[in-house]
Amino acid sequence: MGIRINVNARQDYSYLFQSMTTSRGNSLGNLNFLSDYASIKNGSYGKLMKAYYAKDAADKTASKGKDTETKKNSISTAADSAKTLSEIEKAADAMKESADSLLVKGSKSVFRKKNEKATVSEEYDTDAIYKAVSGFVTDYNDLLSKTSAASSKNLQSKADTLAAVTSANAKLLSRVGITVNSDSSLSLDEEAFKKSDMGTVKNLFGTTGAYGYKVSAQASMIDYTAAKESTKSNTYTANGTYSNVYSAGNILNSFF
Repeated sequence: MGIRINVNARQDYSYLFQSMTTSRGNSLGNLNFLSDYASIKNGSYGKLMKAYYAKDAADKTASKGKDTETKKNSISTAADSAKTLSEIEKAADAMKESADSLLVKGSKSVFRKKNEKATVSEEYDTDAIYKAVSGFVTDYNDLLSKTSAASSKNLQSKADTLAAVTSANAKLLSRVGITVNSDSSLSLDEEAFKKSDMGTVKNLFGTTGAYGYKVSAQASMIDYTAAKESTKSNTYTANGTYSNVYSAGNILNSFF
């Protein structure tokens, strides 16, 4: 049975996600409830948020002329610009895609061993794995940079968590040619990586609950936080009333 939301009510849907709140002081510890990330990783939250904001944007476009005067007198409570938040969302989506590509199981797994000849023992496709991990590192650095530079304390907190997850895995990462720099960014040494044990790489990036999985989950959290921050733009009028009506209808029902 789907969850229904009153389409006529002006309400804050953050209560749906309260269990995911992360504080700066206990950012790494909160990752212990990884089971809560299951619904994030299966796409339900992402689909909900994107559908909701797409609908909200369509509603704003339809009533643009009507709301022009109201928006002139509205007050933005967002700490970052819409452009900055949009870039963070895109970076988070790219990060999640890179991380999740390494978590794929079965015949399409990048960690599936190849055996071109029956007389040759099965081996990992090192080049394919390197390419996937290289993409992960690039997207990680981009997301960390953009999120860390945000003015929003909520986003800064998420950046701290992302950095903490990486710091906690620094020793293992170094064993596969990946260095955690002083600013928490990553550097990948191709030669050292290809000489390392691909089994260790798999344990880091291709195992549920391991480093790559946690980074994917945190990317989803950052995506959600940036989307939530974007709703603060032109939220209130000078008189303290809502400048936009927030109604998501029964969007939730289509995803459960």
